[in-house]
Amino acid sequence: MASEKRSALNKELLFLILQFCNDEGYKRTAHIFERESGCYFDMEFFEDLVLNGKWNKVEKYLSGFASINDNKYSTKIYFEIRKLNFLEALDKNDRAKALDILMKDLKVFAQDNEELYREMTQLLTLDNFREHELLSMYEDAESSRKILMDELKKLIEVNPIFHGKLKFPVIKSQRLRRLINQGLNWQHIQCKYPQPNPDIETLFEDHVCQWPHDHLFMQSTDNPQLDASLPVFPSSWFCGPSTVTQAVSREDICVSGPITSVATTSVNMRDSNTMSQNSLLGAEYEVASTVLHSGRNHSPESSVSDDLPIISMNNGMLQNFEPVSHTDLPKTVARILNESSSPMSMDFHPVQQTFLLVGTDIGDIGLWDVNLGVKMLSRNFTVWNIGACSTMFKTAMMKDPCMSVNCISWSPNGSFFGIAYSKHIVQLYSYHGVTDVQQKLEIDAHVGGVNDLAFATPSKQQLVITGGDDKLIKVWDVITGVQMHNLEGHEAPVYSLCPHCKDGIHFIFSTSVDGKIKAWLYDNMGARVHIDAPGLACTTIAYSADNKRLFSCGTNKNGESFLVEWNESEGDAKRTYQGLCENSSAVVQFSPIKENFLAAADDHVIKIWDMDKVEQLTIIDAGDLPANPHIRFNKDGTLLAVIASENKIKILATAYGLQLLNASVTGFVNSSSDVSDGPRKHVINPSVANSGEADAHVPTNCDEERIKDAKQKIIDNANNKSGVCKIIQISMPSQCKSLQLNGYGEADKISRLIYTNAGNAILALASNGTHLLWKWPQNDLNLSGKATTDVPPQLWQPRSCSRMMTNDLTDSTPEEAVPCFALSKNDSYLLSASGGIISLFNMLTFKRMMSFMSPSPAATSLAFHPQDNNIVAIGMDDSTILIYHVRFTKVKSKLKGHSGRVTGLAFSTAMDLLVSSGEDAQIFTWNLGGWGKCKSKQLQFPDERIPVRGSNTMVQFHQDQVNFLVVHETQLSIYEAKELGCVQQVCLSPSH
Repeated sequence: MASEKRSALNKELLFLILQFCNDEGYKRTAHIFERESGCYFDMEFFEDLVLNGKWNKVEKYLSGFASINDNKYSTKIYFEIRKLNFLEALDKNDRAKALDILMKDLKVFAQDNEELYREMTQLLTLDNFREHELLSMYEDAESSRKILMDELKKLIEVNPIFHGKLKFPVIKSQRLRRLINQGLNWQHIQCKYPQPNPDIETLFEDHVCQWPHDHLFMQSTDNPQLDASLPVFPSSWFCGPSTVTQAVSREDICVSGPITSVATTSVNMRDSNTMSQNSLLGAEYEVASTVLHSGRNHSPESSVSDDLPIISMNNGMLQNFEPVSHTDLPKTVARILNESSSPMSMDFHPVQQTFLLVGTDIGDIGLWDVNLGVKMLSRNFTVWNIGACSTMFKTAMMKDPCMSVNCISWSPNGSFFGIAYSKHIVQLYSYHGVTDVQQKLEIDAHVGGVNDLAFATPSKQQLVITGGDDKLIKVWDVITGVQMHNLEGHEAPVYSLCPHCKDGIHFIFSTSVDGKIKAWLYDNMGARVHIDAPGLACTTIAYSADNKRLFSCGTNKNGESFLVEWNESEGDAKRTYQGLCENSSAVVQFSPIKENFLAAADDHVIKIWDMDKVEQLTIIDAGDLPANPHIRFNKDGTLLAVIASENKIKILATAYGLQLLNASVTGFVNSSSDVSDGPRKHVINPSVANSGEADAHVPTNCDEERIKDAKQKIIDNANNKSGVCKIIQISMPSQCKSLQLNGYGEADKISRLIYTNAGNAILALASNGTHLLWKWPQNDLNLSGKATTDVPPQLWQPRSCSRMMTNDLTDSTPEEAVPCFALSKNDSYLLSASGGIISLFNMLTFKRMMSFMSPSPAATSLAFHPQDNNIVAIGMDDSTILIYHVRFTKVKSKLKGHSGRVTGLAFSTAMDLLVSSGEDAQIFTWNLGGWGKCKSKQLQFPDERIPVRGSNTMVQFHQDQVNFLVVHETQLSIYEAKELGCVQQVCLSPSH
C-alpha cells in the first residue's frame, strides 16, 4: 500500500515537472520528458506531427508509449503510419524512398499478411498508385493525413497501453513554485533568528537566517522602501516566470510591531491568509517571502495551508459608493444607425460623448454624431504608402485584398484615434474636432492580423500598443512612429490589451487566444505575469471606471464563458458571475458601467450584474441582436452602442442620456446619412435593361413614406404562411435618378452589370468579352466613397496592368452566347464566361489565374460558394448545374431539374441552400449538404402578361440570407427560400 502511494506521488511529481516545463516555455524538453517518462501522451502535439508529415518524429514520440508488438491496436497504429509514409513517397515519385520504407519499415508486417505486403510491392510498378482500386480515393497528402489522424485517435483511445495517459490532470498554475514557496516559508518559521527580509541565495540547501551583526540598531518600518532601480509592480502585485532575475521584493514583507531586539521578536504565522502564495502576478518574486500583515496575531502552532481564502482588495470601498438604481441603466433605444457593411468595432469619444467611431468588415471607418443620427465622416480603407510596406504585406494583399477593421479606439484625451486591421496594418489619425481629421501614421505593425490596439501615456509620452497574430506586442511612439518596445512571450496570437497605471507604476495586461494572461512593464525584459484565464478562455480584461477593480470576461473553445472579478492581492477570482450562456458561438463581449455595474452581450441580449453580487441583476433586450454582439458605453455610462443585425448599430440611453440626445422616452429616431433603413422601390425600363444599351441607371432613395409602406408590406407578407402574392402595378420612372457610365467604346454593348459586394464600384461585362470596372472616388462630394448618383464613378484598372480582363471567345457563338460572371464574397476574384471557356481573374491585378471547362454546353450562370472560393456553381446551357471544385479541377456533383438553360444562381449559407432559376421561369432550391433538390416553383405572372420564350430569370439573396430577389422581364419579386413563398411582387411596365 505504501509503495502504491509513493508510486502515485512520483507520478504527480512528473506532472508538476511537465507543467513547469510548459509554463517556462521549454516545449521541446517537455515532449522529450513525456516520451521518456511515459506519463502523458500529448495528443495535440502528436496530431501536429502527423499533419505535418514528420514521420520519423511521429514514431520516435510514439515509441515512448507503445511498441509494434504490444497488441493489435499498437500494430495497427504503426502500420497505418508507415503505409501513408510509403504512399506519400510514391505520390512524389520518389521510388527509392518508397522502396526503402517498404524493405525496412513495412517488412515487419509481412509475416502476418504476406498478401498485403505483396500488393504494396506491386504498387512500385504502377505509374500512378491510384490505379489500384483500393487507393482510387486518395486525393493528396494533406487530406490523407487528416483521415489518418482521425483513425489514429480512435485506435489510441481504445488501446489499453494509453489508458490514463491521455488527459493532463487539472493543476493550479505555478503549483511547483507554490510548493517550493511553502517549503521556504516553513523553513523560515523554524529559523532561530528569523529576519523580516530573508535573502534566499540557493534552493540546493535549507534556508537558515543568520544572526545579524547590527541587530541592536534595526528599526521598524511599516512601508519598506524598494530599490528605485528595480522594475516593480504596485503593492501586492508580483510576477511569475520572467526572463528577468531579481531579488525577492520587500514590499510584501512587514512585521507586526517595532523590533527592539531580534531575540524577543516573534515572526510567526497564524494562518494562510498571511501568506501571498498565489499573487495575481505569480510567485517568482515571493519565493523567499514570509508575508506577515501588520496588526494581526501570528501563532507558531498553526501550519501552512495551501487553500487560501479570498481576501477582498476592496475592504472599506463600499462605503464610498453612491447607490445607483438599475433604472439608471441604458434601456431605451434612442437611435438606430445604418452602416453599409457589417460594423466590427466601436468607440465613443472620451470628451464629445455623443461622437461614435465605427469600423466595418470591409475596412471602412466612420464618425457618427449620435445626437443627430448623422455620419459626419467616412473613410474607405486604402494603403497610404504601399512602398513603405513589407513584402509580406504586399503578398498578402495580392492573395486577398479584403481588409477588415479588428479594433478602432480613441486615445485617452480624444486627440488621436487608431485602427487595427486584419492584415499587418495600423493607421493613426489626429483629430481636431467635428470632421477635422488628419492622417498621422501608418505602421506595418505585425505579420498577420492586428487584433487589438490601445493608447497609453507613461511618463506623459503618447504611446500606442498593438497585439497581433504573430504573438507579439509592440509599443510605438504616436508622434514619431518609432517602435519603443517589442514584447515577446505569448505562444498564441494576442487577443486583447489593457494598459493601466497603479500607484504610479505603468504596465500592460495582455491576453492570448489560448487563454493565457500576462503583464508587462514598458521594457524589453519579458513578461512579469503568467497566469491562466478561467477555463483557458479567450479573454478581455478591463478595470472599473474608478480604476480600483479588475474584471475579465472570455469564452473558451468549448463555448463556456466566464465573467469574473479578480482579487489582485491573491491572484484568484474573487467572484464568478452567474448567468452566461454555456455554449456561446463567439467570445462574449463585456464592459464595466460606472463603478457599480457590469454588462455582457450574450444570447442575443445584454445582461447586467451588480459588481458586488454574482447573481444576474437584469437583462436589456434591444431586439434583433446577434448572439454575441459588440458593445461600447460612453464614458459616463449614459449611452450604450450595440451592433445589431443587418449592419445596424442601436444606441440605447438612460433617462439622462435621452435628455442629452434631445430624444423622447416614448420613441426613437431611425436615421442614417448614408443608407436608408428600408427596401428601395425601383422602376426599371425593360427596354433599357434588355437592349444592352450603354447607359446604366443607378437607383437612389425613393419617397420615405413609400419606403416605410413597402417595408411593412414585406414584413406582413413574410409572416403570412399562405404564400399568396399581392401584385402591385407601378410605372413611375420619375422616381429614379440616373447617370451615364462613360469611358469605353460605344460600339460595345453591356451584357451584364453588377455592384461589387463592397458597394463602391460597378463591374460590367461587354459583348466583346471585356470587363469594365467603375469605382466611386472618395472626396468632399462623396465622403463614404460608396455608390451614388451625385458623383460619377471613374473607369479603373491597375497601373501595373495595361490590359483589361477579357474572356476567351475562341469557342463561343456570339449570337447564341449568354454572358455571365460572378464575384467572390470579398471582391477578390472574378469568374466569367462569354459563351466560351470559363476564366478566373484576380480583381486586384486583372490577371487571368486559370481557364477551364470549354463548351459545349456553355456556361450561362456562375456563383461562388460564399464560404469556399474553390467551390463554384455553374449553370449550363443544357439545363444542368455543375458543382465544380476549382482547385482539384473536377465536377463534384451534377444537378438536374430545369427544362431550359440555367440563368441565375445564388447561395444562402444561413439556409444551407443553392437557389437556381432559368429561362423556363422555374425556381429550384438545392441542399448544400448532398446537393439534393428541395423545392421548385413556377413564377407567377401578372394578368395578361405572357413572357417571351427564352427570357432570362435572375436571382439574388437579401443580406438576411432568407429572402431572395427574382428578376424577370415581367416583374421584380421577393421570395422566401424555405418554402418558396412569394413575399412581394412589383410588376414592370411593358410601355416600351
